[in-house]
Amino acid sequence: MGIRNLTNWTNPIFRKTSRAVEKFDERLWDLLDDMRNTLEKVDGYGCAAVHVGVLRRMVIVNDDSGVIELINPVIVETSEETQEILEGSIALGAPRGYVTRPKSVAVSAFDRNGNPITVSGTDFLAATFCHEIDHLDGIMFTDKARDINEK
Repeated sequence: MGIRNLTNWTNPIFRKTSRAVEKFDERLWDLLDDMRNTLEKVDGYGCAAVHVGVLRRMVIVNDDSGVIELINPVIVETSEETQEILEGSIALGAPRGYVTRPKSVAVSAFDRNGNPITVSGTDFLAATFCHEIDHLDGIMFTDKARDINEK
């Protein structure tokens, strides 16, 4: 397990679509562990694999109950009620801005062993799920943000 270098916000890799994970093996587990260690080091809330330069459909999100690992995540349900959240990124040089997100979401994914899971989140957790899953499709929060301010 290690700590990986974070990708710079301006790197074009963030605009690419991540590929589905097909093998649930030690290599995947090592990457998940490295993403977790990297996220802990920078005291962040979420990390998509693209943040560490890997184009795979996987994210980890910090929650009060611990780290949630999502492999090949898909948002399957969103609330009609929305919220406005101040977002940033663990990517080096990222700005901050306000984004309108669903107040709650449900996500279907796989755990690190390939077992199907469904997780739900409200408020900030819901926004974090949306933010990180957007990264897997080359969407950056600044595409949806208002009042963007450079750090």
